[in-house]
Amino acid sequence: MTASKPFLILQLRPEDDTSDSEFEAFLKHGELDVANTHRLRIEKNGIPELSMGDYAAVIVGGSPFDISTPEHEKMPIQVKIEADFRRLFDDVVSNDFPFLGACSGCGLLGSYLGTPISGKYGEPVGGAVVRVTEAGRNDGLLTDFPEQITVLCGHKEACDRVPDGATLLLSNDACPVQMFRIGENVYATQFHPEGDGEGFTVRIHAYKHHGYFPAEEADALITEVNREDTPYAREILRRFVARYA
Repeated sequence: MTASKPFLILQLRPEDDTSDSEFEAFLKHGELDVANTHRLRIEKNGIPELSMGDYAAVIVGGSPFDISTPEHEKMPIQVKIEADFRRLFDDVVSNDFPFLGACSGCGLLGSYLGTPISGKYGEPVGGAVVRVTEAGRNDGLLTDFPEQITVLCGHKEACDRVPDGATLLLSNDACPVQMFRIGENVYATQFHPEGDGEGFTVRIHAYKHHGYFPAEEADALITEVNREDTPYAREILRRFVARYA
């Protein structure tokens, strides 16, 4: 899909293979043309000065960073990235600028909005069933979805509650805040709308020693995620891109 302005894609993954795989998934499932994206890997130098007027929308992917890590234990680049996102959100939220944050993007936005982020609602790597809320049924990204959809996730932390002023769109018992919207155009998903078996295979290999799961379970998890089908999750990404292209 060709956009009049490029989509800004911010990535935080330090490994080339996981970052490249995630970017390719955003392109494929968002039906984006690489020529109409501006990709920034911010895991080394943070977010530069940007003008939102230059972009159609912002998409943020996942990362190995945990917001709930005690401040004194965070690496300097993580501290910088979190400060950079607070600056970015000052612009995005106040102007209701189109934004879609996935996984880490959800935690960063939730934290900015004052919601505690903790390990209370972490979920294992794999498929999860989430429910569409009443408000979700009336949101254009979820219109005509079934009552429940399957998504791919894997996270050690999440929002403890829905941010003040936000609208809850997807939920389940294991992690109540699965997707929310602030304003009309700012979205966050705790799961990965770009997720597929191929991309999660790359991530499982990369993060098998990062505490998401016992390393010896990696092969079984790869088999499991490649059996999952998550077309509605990917449709959320496709609809987001189509709306703002």
